[in-house]
Amino acid sequence: MKKYDYLIVGAGLFGSIFAYEANKRGKKCLIIDKRDHIGGNIYCKNIEGINVHQYGAHIFHTSNKKIWDYVNSFVEFNRYTNSPIANYKGEIYNLPFNMNTFNKLWGVVTPQEAKGKIEEQKRELGIIEPKNLEEQAISLVGTDIYTKLIKGYTEKQWGRSATELPAFIIKRLPVRFTYDNNYFNDKYQGIPEGGYNLIIEKMLENIEVNLSTDFFKKREELSSLAEKIVFTGMIDEFYNYKFGTLEYRSLKFEHETINSENYQGVAVVNYTEREVPYTRVIEHKHFEYGLQEKTVITREYPVDWKIGDEPYYPINDEKNNSLFEKYKELSLKEKNVIFGGRLGNYKYYDMHQVIEVALDTLRKEGI
Repeated sequence: MKKYDYLIVGAGLFGSIFAYEANKRGKKCLIIDKRDHIGGNIYCKNIEGINVHQYGAHIFHTSNKKIWDYVNSFVEFNRYTNSPIANYKGEIYNLPFNMNTFNKLWGVVTPQEAKGKIEEQKRELGIIEPKNLEEQAISLVGTDIYTKLIKGYTEKQWGRSATELPAFIIKRLPVRFTYDNNYFNDKYQGIPEGGYNLIIEKMLENIEVNLSTDFFKKREELSSLAEKIVFTGMIDEFYNYKFGTLEYRSLKFEHETINSENYQGVAVVNYTEREVPYTRVIEHKHFEYGLQEKTVITREYPVDWKIGDEPYYPINDEKNNSLFEKYKELSLKEKNVIFGGRLGNYKYYDMHQVIEVALDTLRKEGI
């Protein structure tokens, strides 16, 4: 008999949910993580009494009441509404693109006027079937918005020209002909009061956790401990990059404590000009309506990824998706390994999607 039913590699949201639910049903779990903290990318560090999102802004949103009730069973959520702004050379615009944005740009007042302005700019370029991200964006919002608010930001984010990026990346761009600055359309939205750590801590309070533990350095030893492995790391690394390396974009975070009550007046400011090296500045206290004397900001820099760096955004282009399918085919033959999460499935998930997939994986596992 093995010591554990499941060895769970990764103490992020997917791994923690799997461990929590399996443990509730009498399964013995060991969870490991190579980082020195639980929570994966939703981990918050308390600085000056502020819950600082160490790996970028995480705003919970969903239209699924079951998922909303599930997260609220661990901690109460506040009423935070994501209303970021864009800064283009000192000009401030509301996001997502809405009537406030159009009014600031063109002086238009009605949705009809805004639609007319966008159509006029589209006609001038004669785009019928968008072939790349640039053409797709212009066909959605016209040249002015594309030039000021999309082009530079997107090229920084992906590290290449917008004309080299596929159109599908921006097909879901939120465009609203209302005076509504709420970025998400979802029914439920908020930030956990006291930070995301509270959720993960409650999930793992009865589970054995080993941090600063690299699965690949003790693979044989760790694998021998459990009947099954739940793997939330990079699927290609699990197979020793047998078919080649899947590509990602990475991020670098620069945290700064400032001796001021309020630095920018909003949680998220996107810097959309190409010349500013970071994509956004996050002021964390605004997520929880903090009144602390100091504030903490984070500048977020997109960077090229290489093996050994932290992978954040899968590059789901044709080449990488085709490569992933080869690894997925291998994974489906595994009887004692379950792949999950953003890296295990090579897919970008929002938090509510991670929860749905984790709960679905547990159902398929019969626990």
